[in-house]
Amino acid sequence: MRPNIVDQVDTTFFIIAGISVFFLLLIGIIMVYFVIKYNKKRNPIPSNVTGNTKLEILWTVIPTLLALGMFFSGYAGFKNMRNAPEDSFTVKVIGRMWFWSFEYDNGKKSDTLYVPLSRPIKMEITSMDVNHSFYIPSFREKEDAIPGRKNYLWFQPTALGSYNIECAEYCGLNHSAMYSKVVVMPDKDFEKWYNTPNPVDSLNTQKKDSTLINK
Repeated sequence: MRPNIVDQVDTTFFIIAGISVFFLLLIGIIMVYFVIKYNKKRNPIPSNVTGNTKLEILWTVIPTLLALGMFFSGYAGFKNMRNAPEDSFTVKVIGRMWFWSFEYDNGKKSDTLYVPLSRPIKMEITSMDVNHSFYIPSFREKEDAIPGRKNYLWFQPTALGSYNIECAEYCGLNHSAMYSKVVVMPDKDFEKWYNTPNPVDSLNTQKKDSTLINK
């Protein structure tokens, strides 16, 4: 079974944040200690400081090992993100100023992303005008939508519900209003929606398209 992308991203974040906070406190405390212990009043004549080979090796090796650990933690999540399962359910994502539209293999269109709970979902992402960035915060997923290029990401829904979709790259006047939703549905409900022609959301998308053309 594939690792959960959300767990991988969160784990990497907490590892990096934890290491950063630890060394921030450690170095800060040592600096304050040295300022107090070796101030001019206590040490009017500074002692001669010589090199310490063991210490220099330690402060070279330890940060290197920590950096490699952070890299491999991040790489494991990245590798998982970039390899969608073969049985993924594919949905096309099209970014426009300023809304998202979604197209399914059976020709159905929607301005809300409906997906089944039990399947991994692969998003094929492009743009019709300027650069956008397709971002689902709850799933820790983000990918650029570029005109003339097809990018992708995938995610595995783990719970029923509705989750925000945002544009994470400034794309013009109404960028801040470029929101949509991922609606994770029970499989039976999704199949019923998927096989029902002329959904309301599709009509809404068509209205938006016609408005855009008229402008």
